[in-house]
Amino acid sequence: MDFMNDCLISASADIKEAIRAIEAGKKGIAVVVDPAQKLQGVITDGDVRRGLLAGLRLQDSVTQIMNCRPTRADVAMPQSSLVELLDSSGLEAMPLVDAENRVVKVVLSSELTRRTDTGQATGYSCALIMAGGEGRRLLPLTENLPKPLVEVGGMPLIERQVRRLATAGVERIYIAVNYLAEMIESHLGDGSRFGTEIVFLREREKLGTAGALSLIEETPEGPLLLMNGDVFTSINYQSLLDFHLKHESLLTVAAIDYHVEIPYGVIKTEGPFAVRLEEKPSQQFLCNAGIYALSPEAVSQVPRNQPYNMTDLIESNLNSQPGVAVFPVHEYWSDIGTHAELDKARTELKLARETLDGLDQDDESAVHLLLNQRRAA
Repeated sequence: MDFMNDCLISASADIKEAIRAIEAGKKGIAVVVDPAQKLQGVITDGDVRRGLLAGLRLQDSVTQIMNCRPTRADVAMPQSSLVELLDSSGLEAMPLVDAENRVVKVVLSSELTRRTDTGQATGYSCALIMAGGEGRRLLPLTENLPKPLVEVGGMPLIERQVRRLATAGVERIYIAVNYLAEMIESHLGDGSRFGTEIVFLREREKLGTAGALSLIEETPEGPLLLMNGDVFTSINYQSLLDFHLKHESLLTVAAIDYHVEIPYGVIKTEGPFAVRLEEKPSQQFLCNAGIYALSPEAVSQVPRNQPYNMTDLIESNLNSQPGVAVFPVHEYWSDIGTHAELDKARTELKLARETLDGLDQDDESAVHLLLNQRRAA
């Protein structure tokens, strides 16, 4: 199937349209064209996240984040030359144009070199899911059921996490357990049915949101993914890893964009006098999403067998070199910590699946694409 047209957007589009084009086009880029389909610019996932870090919103214009002078090639260029150009530019995708600069095709490096795109992430082989909490805010549901086994869309939350990590190429998944640990261990087993290896870490006492890292006996060879066991998300783990490695950070914190709408006119003052009135302003924050990429050095800083939180690790390294990077999440994200959030996630997933039924599709990646689109809407 040719997804090229799904990559194309106009310069009047906003950032959320660029995100949809990147995901729907399956080329890793959005290509900005004018009405005559002439190339105006290119937007990558990295461009989107840098824009969000700079304070832009999903409703802002793509012209604020696009590369106006992207690498391109003539549609008649030999394939061997295209491969060389992509390789020398460090690009995975590139638009091909005709003599009038009209976009004719978008090519992928993997297509040209006949490599199969398995969706497998590279550069790390392990992850840790923190699944020992009691889930008191979900009582009475969690009275006899650990929160990670609460179902969303007919599947336990932690099984969804394991399946997505396995699909991303994570070969070993550590799971820290405490409350009703036997139920989680029995449900997941050794991980072989998911195409990965699962190793359970028993917390004899509650070790906080990072302490269980000290229970991992072997030192990770590369970055380790860590996530809270109550997170339901469509985050692209490969993008998180690429971001972490590119910035050579000690650890990277995934962060969601959160807006607070103030329903009143806000008065700005200097001394006793009003100097400015802002009518119903909004404030924007980047908030911890409970997902991290940690270097082996960061893992080694966690004290052994004592309570320790990720906030402790982050705060102790804010002024270090390398420091703490922030990875903005534009994909779907929900913290299943309350009944309201659980009901919302179940509803969103149900609506996504109903949409797929109407399109005669039944693919988990398509479900997550629709969840991402609902997040950006």
